[in-house]
Amino acid sequence: MAAKTNACRMLDAAKAPYTLHEYDWDENQLDAYTVAEKVGLPAGHLYKTLVLRGDKTGVIMACIPGDKELNLKALAQTSGNKKVEMVQVKEIQTLTGYIRGGVSPLGVKKKYPFYLHHSVVDVRPVSISAGRRGLQIFLDGRDLAAVSEAVLADLTL
Repeated sequence: MAAKTNACRMLDAAKAPYTLHEYDWDENQLDAYTVAEKVGLPAGHLYKTLVLRGDKTGVIMACIPGDKELNLKALAQTSGNKKVEMVQVKEIQTLTGYIRGGVSPLGVKKKYPFYLHHSVVDVRPVSISAGRRGLQIFLDGRDLAAVSEAVLADLTL
């Protein structure tokens, strides 16, 4: 059994049921389609977590289905910014405590405004990173929305 991560501890504290799923990962294949295939789910069930910076709010996080593309304008509008942009990969660990390919929307070292694609409430199971490469959490999308205290919005193109 995989070691508990901060994301797991957060779900445990909220008494939200989940399962852990380990997979073999490759530095060059961290995309949502590859990971979804390795854990046996459609890419639309695997939610990828993105770290961005808004021109007014500073750092924010967004989580969208793996088979979709983030709509930066929609996220900017939803988050009260004029524009948002992805942070540089080298900043991700400093900001979140996680590394690229292992960023979880839960258990981040500092709480940032978090925006979650509204479709998550209908997805069972949803798969998110457990906070390290090679480990995914499967849970009910409604539990993810509740535990993460997410703002639900249409964030994709």
